[in-house]
Amino acid sequence: MIVFDLKCAAQGHVFEAWFASSAAYEDQKSRGLLACPICADTDVGKAAMAVGVPRKGNSATAASGSAASNNDDDKAKFMLSALAAAQAKLLEGSRWVGRDFDSQARAMDAGEIERTTIHGDVTAVEAKALIDDGIAVTPLPLPVVPPEKRN
Repeated sequence: MIVFDLKCAAQGHVFEAWFASSAAYEDQKSRGLLACPICADTDVGKAAMAVGVPRKGNSATAASGSAASNNDDDKAKFMLSALAAAQAKLLEGSRWVGRDFDSQARAMDAGEIERTTIHGDVTAVEAKALIDDGIAVTPLPLPVVPPEKRN
């Protein structure tokens, strides 16, 4: 997994997104599958990212700029928490099908099994094929921990 900070062109919102690889990011961007979670702008690109260097435990916090940084961190944590809560609410009535997502979605579309809300894993190629075949799927903004891997 790789994490990128992305930024929408319309409002300049910066948000974090997880991808299987850099190629997966490029694929989703080229197909117009990326959108700002705040304003839904689809003109999204990579934002400048700070290198993640941990602070020493005994270092003092610099007085200048720390309040603004903490405020930005608090806003980002709040927005990520709100997004996670919205996704959890969306998935409340959904059933995890794991790697069977592609076959289950196709069987529902063909009327072979009862339509129900499901979520699971597909590759980028499988997701594109579902979309190309007119089967409605929606990518989730945050990764989902499979039930069998939860503590």
